[in-house]
Amino acid sequence: MIKNEKEYEYSQECARKFEYSLRTLEQDEELKKKDPEGWQLSGDVKQSHLMALQAEIAEYDRLTSHDSDTPIVLTLDDIDYLPQILIKARMAAKLSQKELADLAGLKEEQIKRYEDNDYEDASFLDVRFVIDALEIQIQKGEFLVPLDTLRRTPVTKEELLSSTHRFHSQQDQRIMEQVQLKS
Repeated sequence: MIKNEKEYEYSQECARKFEYSLRTLEQDEELKKKDPEGWQLSGDVKQSHLMALQAEIAEYDRLTSHDSDTPIVLTLDDIDYLPQILIKARMAAKLSQKELADLAGLKEEQIKRYEDNDYEDASFLDVRFVIDALEIQIQKGEFLVPLDTLRRTPVTKEELLSSTHRFHSQQDQRIMEQVQLKS
């Protein structure tokens, strides 16, 4: 996720480099004949990265150009994405980290640190301050508690992080499948 103008500009530069690399690869007739599978794989990987960057750039553009007089709907499919919702809401509201900190009764350094590490070390109370400052309203929420399979042993931080990683890997896999379908 692109969180600021500097990352936005860097992502645009990376996208241009991937586009150039794809054009160059497309013109490499020797590699295409010599190693068609490797040529195809290389193109698919570059295309996948380019599509992911383009999606992030488009999302950043949508958030930062959104009419601040109109509510924006941000969807949360998994609680692990709450930090991204908070960051996206701040960007759509066209608030700086300092402005959000002032509204939430926090320090700018706290908001910067929270956003840099996806609110990993933010207290629940600080998250609530940010939600209240952004006037985020939850329209509908459902929580499934599987009582029949409820775990009776402590969850470790490593397990929690690996489940988040697994979820992200599944998303990456879906992107790759979309790229392969287009090829």
